Amino acid sequence: MRRYIRALLLCTVFAVFSGLFVYSKLVYSDAPVGGNGPKRGLSPPRVPGGRRGAADKTGPQSQHWYNRYIMRQQGQLEAGGGGVQSRPDPAMHLAVVACGDRLEETLTMIKSAVLFSIKHIYLHIFAEDQLHASFMEALESWPGFIHSKFNYTVYSISFPSENAAEWKKLFKPCASQRLFLPLILKDVESVVYVDSDILFLQPVDRLWEFLSQFNSSQLAAMAPEHEEPRIAWYNRFARHPFYGRTGINSGVMLMNMTRMRSFFFKNDMTSVGLRWEELLMPLLQKYKLNITWGDQDLLNIIFSHNPECLLEFPCRWNYRPDHCIYGSNCASAEEDGIYILHGNRGVYHDRKQPAFRAVYEAIRKYSFGADPVTSLLEPLEEELMKTTHTYCGKTHPLFTKKLAHSLADVNRKAPSGR
Repeated sequence: MRRYIRALLLCTVFAVFSGLFVYSKLVYSDAPVGGNGPKRGLSPPRVPGGRRGAADKTGPQSQHWYNRYIMRQQGQLEAGGGGVQSRPDPAMHLAVVACGDRLEETLTMIKSAVLFSIKHIYLHIFAEDQLHASFMEALESWPGFIHSKFNYTVYSISFPSENAAEWKKLFKPCASQRLFLPLILKDVESVVYVDSDILFLQPVDRLWEFLSQFNSSQLAAMAPEHEEPRIAWYNRFARHPFYGRTGINSGVMLMNMTRMRSFFFKNDMTSVGLRWEELLMPLLQKYKLNITWGDQDLLNIIFSHNPECLLEFPCRWNYRPDHCIYGSNCASAEEDGIYILHGNRGVYHDRKQPAFRAVYEAIRKYSFGADPVTSLLEPLEEELMKTTHTYCGKTHPLFTKKLAHSLADVNRKAPSGR
């Protein structure tokens, strides 16, 4: 009898330890989110497109940001599978490329995107490896009610190995990475690409809605480079084909990448259509001595031969100093205000266009959770009044017209007790 009891006790102990072992494996295994994102769980975050642990290599002194990252991801899993797939509406995808000293500028762009967004955003951040830890530390320091609005992946910069050096030095460092998004984000259907010097003055959702306006042949959307041909660059100086009357600006680009991957593009190198991945390098080899603005020029060449593939949206979606530096010449912004501000030529960081710098500084300094009217809008309006000695400053109501509505919505939807 005693032998039976001892055998029963041994079996019970074995069953208990086996159960604990299985439970530990389940808890510490990766839990895939879906799409092209990283695998979430208690293991260190992975960086698709780069090597695992790339961010840790240059990690900050404090691990508090990393602990917050782990706790947040575990909380999403415990809430019922977490991540993009469990949401009733598909996330909007937003991509940006950051190299060199563009960390703070990129974070300010992301801040403007998540502040106003209505639907969930999935951020695809392509950055040099030494910036990975800084991006993660900054994003993980944002409050929880903001974190609930987005997920993100940080990727390494990557180009086709045989021509990587040539692509990286084209125009600005890493800027041509955008050309390869359809080939890297293979599981993502559509994405909004923006330069790091973009500021959203209203929800990204409104731009995302253009996807539903694409006809059967359209696969991308951009704004014209200029509205006024007399001061436009492409029609006066370009030594290569360009789209339309004045070319297109690629600082804000909406892409249906599923269509881009499958389409055969007409071109001036061969009589047969070429897929996106077949087109890029031959195009660079043919025109590299004639292009000034790098990847933007290549996009102009592509869509000059395939104009039916492009939806052109108004200049208020990509408002640059060119639209006011010689006097106001963006009619859609004059009617409805500026929707997206594009501070190209470094105007956020110098004194040449103080109106643009004022908007950038107001958003950069704003603290999540503070009253958006008294902490952002009113100080901005005060600073803009100091810029009226410039042409862009004279049109300062355009800079706050749409922004005021967006901030009012933020105030109305602000969570209680934050």
